[in-house]
Amino acid sequence: MLDAGLKILVVDDSKFMRRIIRNHLKMMHLENVVEAAEGREALSLLKRENVDLILSDISMRGMNGIELLKAVRADAEIKDIPFIMITAEAQPHIIFEAVRAKVSQYVTKPFTPQILLENIMKVVPLALR
Repeated sequence: MLDAGLKILVVDDSKFMRRIIRNHLKMMHLENVVEAAEGREALSLLKRENVDLILSDISMRGMNGIELLKAVRADAEIKDIPFIMITAEAQPHIIFEAVRAKVSQYVTKPFTPQILLENIMKVVPLALR
């Protein structure tokens, strides 16, 4: 079971997709969620908020998910936050780029709440379970 206080940042330029992810998280009793519509907004939010997990799309206007991941991993203060890509991008070269940038997990759309939960459980520290 996950700690209900786990704070999750959902980054996707689709408001509809953010709502789907938020609803999946709500089914897991995870309601401490903040949202950003693209990478730069997410980085700004990460400077103001303590976040335990990042769930991000890759394809977004502005700063995309790979660029966001690289920026997070390059920042000493936030580099260790687990980062899960949730994306329709399933081409091997894109997955490899995410892995090279140190993504924690990679989930392709469409996905079920169970798949999301399994991936979150793989990356969330034991202290937050």
